[in-house]
Amino acid sequence: MRSISAFPSLDQAPIADDGVVLRPMTEADLPQAQAMSAELRWPHRPVDWEHVFAHSEGIVAERDGQLIATALRWRWGERHATVGLIIVTPACQGRRIGHRLMTALLEGMDNCTVLLHATAEGRGLYERLGFVRIGEIRQHQGVALPAPLIALPAGWRLRPVGQNEAQALHRLDEDARGMPRPALIDDLLAQAEACVVLDDDGTQKGFAILRRFGRGHVIGPVVAPDAESAKALIAHLAGVNAGRFTRIDIDFDSGLAEWLEGIGLLRADAPTTMVRGAPLQHPEGAPRLFAIVTQALG
Repeated sequence: MRSISAFPSLDQAPIADDGVVLRPMTEADLPQAQAMSAELRWPHRPVDWEHVFAHSEGIVAERDGQLIATALRWRWGERHATVGLIIVTPACQGRRIGHRLMTALLEGMDNCTVLLHATAEGRGLYERLGFVRIGEIRQHQGVALPAPLIALPAGWRLRPVGQNEAQALHRLDEDARGMPRPALIDDLLAQAEACVVLDDDGTQKGFAILRRFGRGHVIGPVVAPDAESAKALIAHLAGVNAGRFTRIDIDFDSGLAEWLEGIGLLRADAPTTMVRGAPLQHPEGAPRLFAIVTQALG
């Protein structure tokens, strides 16, 4: 998926007056990229970068052979994308390098719905590039406490994911996120330490995944028809991970924030959800995405 042809304008890009060169990102850039994210106190381990890079097209900025900025995009089908891991090393901030990266990153995506989660520092740049605010994410984290089990309607139950259920989870994720991401869901299932399915008499109604990420573990995505069933999924995985560092990034409008704090997962950050292009579409009666995969992947 990653090739120079993904960003044709970079093929013969001249060196800017400040000596900064933009070029496509390669796997060889990952160690420097991870070091830059660590400089900003972002929690991504080298393996976390490897996982997200596997599905991405990326751009880096370098000066004198040294990496100074990164920006990645993930194409989900012909009409959707997410962008993230927009990093400019602190020593080079304030020089419009982020604007140059984003302009190149958005090349060829005028007909796409593009989703991102913006820091307070980056929001102004994204607004100038045509992104509009559609919501907020609340990052919660801490040492998970055992959570009281949540009662489900008659006939509903939680169970481990089956070996032949990937397609059902692809459908649930696409309906909830509004983007087709089957390869991503397959990778998350392969990484999962636990995946629990919300089952209604043999029909999958939702799911949630627990996996290693950053300082400990992350719960996400969480797809469910309503807040109570989302709590049931999260409570189960928080119990599996009780006593260990756990992170979850929820939709602020989900109403789960106070409940999460009650099980030891305190608010840590609040990025803005932004979209450029057509609004995300969800089928009537579709489940909801209560917790995202990561802030970069959406």
